[in-house]
Amino acid sequence: MTEPALPLFYKSPRVLTPAAHGNCSLRASNDFRFAADTNAIPLVAEEIALAARHYPVVFSDEATPHPVAILGLRGQRNLFVDSDGRWRAGSYVPAYVRRYPFIFLENESRAELTLCVDEAADAFSEGQENPLFDAAGEATAFTRGVLGFCRDYHAQHLLAAELGRMLAQTDLLIEHRADVTLNDGQCLSLSGFKVIDSKRFDQLPDETFLAWRHKGWLPLIYSHFFSIGAWSALIDRVVEG
Repeated sequence: MTEPALPLFYKSPRVLTPAAHGNCSLRASNDFRFAADTNAIPLVAEEIALAARHYPVVFSDEATPHPVAILGLRGQRNLFVDSDGRWRAGSYVPAYVRRYPFIFLENESRAELTLCVDEAADAFSEGQENPLFDAAGEATAFTRGVLGFCRDYHAQHLLAAELGRMLAQTDLLIEHRADVTLNDGQCLSLSGFKVIDSKRFDQLPDETFLAWRHKGWLPLIYSHFFSIGAWSALIDRVVEG
């Protein structure tokens, strides 16, 4: 039986408990090297508009399309993380990145979500620099904050998935690709993602348009269209780098 693939970045996630992690800490760090080898990051609903100011926002090519931010045109290159692990100053850091090394995962019965931590994360260590539990085995303020962040993230993830599902059901998503020729003649091509067809969107029935307005999806869709302008800046970064 094939083991399910782990989420992006995560190598050794384990349920967070005082028994296993009572003497563990998360070291304060602005090192994003764990995100340096990917060119796309999932987005949740509430951050699409903000991410669209910095990155092209597209949709994944899967059964339930999901919004993602494009961070580079090469498969293993994030143009926004430098060799020292610093995220490009002034650029939005997606919530998926800020959540790491924590994550909600389903238990074996899939009856509930449990908070896990990636024990392989560089910032995760033994010691009490930034403890996850206190001496009584209770979650610290830091851990309670993480739990709240992950709960909010999960709720917004479900809203983004609902948007993607509805876009697919109404046949608004079309395959797309980005082709770039560098100054040295090298050709780069990025495919495997989808965008909203603006003509099909404009032809939506009035009742559908109004329903989507009430759901709050229209600002997310318009942000996706707006993010087209970020392609040119991304290409400029490819040429520079």
